[in-house]
Amino acid sequence: MSSRLIYGFHAVTAKLRHDPESVKEIMIDASRQDARARDLIKHAELQDVRLIATDGKRLDGMAPGARHQGVVARLEGGRKLAHLDDVLDTLEEPAFLLILDGVTDPRNLGACLRVADAAGVHAVIAPKDRSAGLTDVAVKTACGAAETVPYVTVTNLARTLRELQEREIWVVGTAGEAETGLYQAEWPQATAWVLGAEGEGMRRLTRENCDQLVHIPMHGSVESLNVSVAAGVCLFEARRRRG
Repeated sequence: MSSRLIYGFHAVTAKLRHDPESVKEIMIDASRQDARARDLIKHAELQDVRLIATDGKRLDGMAPGARHQGVVARLEGGRKLAHLDDVLDTLEEPAFLLILDGVTDPRNLGACLRVADAAGVHAVIAPKDRSAGLTDVAVKTACGAAETVPYVTVTNLARTLRELQEREIWVVGTAGEAETGLYQAEWPQATAWVLGAEGEGMRRLTRENCDQLVHIPMHGSVESLNVSVAAGVCLFEARRRRG
């Protein structure tokens, strides 16, 4: 069976909490004796996961160029792909989704996943052909959120937006030129928030398939925000209104 590695305390601890059966073994720097290391070891022992004490050099070789923080976990099998229908069909509350159109930087994707997790988003959706994908860098940047927030890739984003609308999910796009500001706009509980890459924004077809466009009010000299920052602003305003 194939295996893959994840690294960093957030990512490994989240995996232990939410999907411990997939964790084959955890390699941890023997010199780590701090509270974070003790907490991780406790979780691993409770789940009967094999722990291997090693040194930093070996971990550096396993995760070259990465800030592994002294912990690397080996998981059984490849990353499970989420399916949008499965996510939506199991919801017991109005849908709350984040859609990323053209976000190709893995660090931005990871940061968006982290924001989505914090805001309680049910899934993050992105097109297969214009997305960074869940690379090791994206997973590490997500600080565990890649293991808790379903990440759905779709072949045709415009068609997916229409399918969401058929489920009575309101699609809200963000665009700097939109007439209505975020804090003045109204939207229903079931929403999908669409953000494009910084600079380019959403593609034309994506924009045309939104029910509503809003802009984030800017009060300084910059014209746009990093996509993960913009996601945080929009999602937490939506979360505030959901109560």
